Amino acid sequence: MTHRLFQKAVTVVFSLAMLSYVSTSVAHDAGATMDPNGTVPAFTGYALVTCSGGSDNLVASIKDTSPPQDNLLVNLQIIKGNHAINTTDPVSGDGNFSPEVRVHGGDGVYQLLVNKTKAGARSFIVSYHCMTISGVHTETDITVQQFE
Repeated sequence: MTHRLFQKAVTVVFSLAMLSYVSTSVAHDAGATMDPNGTVPAFTGYALVTCSGGSDNLVASIKDTSPPQDNLLVNLQIIKGNHAINTTDPVSGDGNFSPEVRVHGGDGVYQLLVNKTKAGARSFIVSYHCMTISGVHTETDITVQQFE
């Protein structure tokens, strides 16, 4: 009886660990709250995303997860070398991501920035993925440099 209970516990723990590994290896979403006190209109998050394994591009979008507020939107920019692009979640708090944007910069380090249009706390999620030219997900790592 004790052996069977132990075996079930090990199976559950192993299954949860594997599900966790699969979700982190395929889905790259990161979220936080910009300017929790709502007093810094120029609040900016800055991260470095490293693509490797034959990447052609970094694709990303942003979703505002806060309650709707007029004229307070979240933005995302991708920069690599002399290429840059921007996207904005056009409706605050509607639960939808902004249009996806991508920069074709191959393997290497991309700059990813998030900001907002005026003072006010904004919670958000960024979805980001390094991809091959044929749309296959490649190795994607992120390091936050600034969040203030």
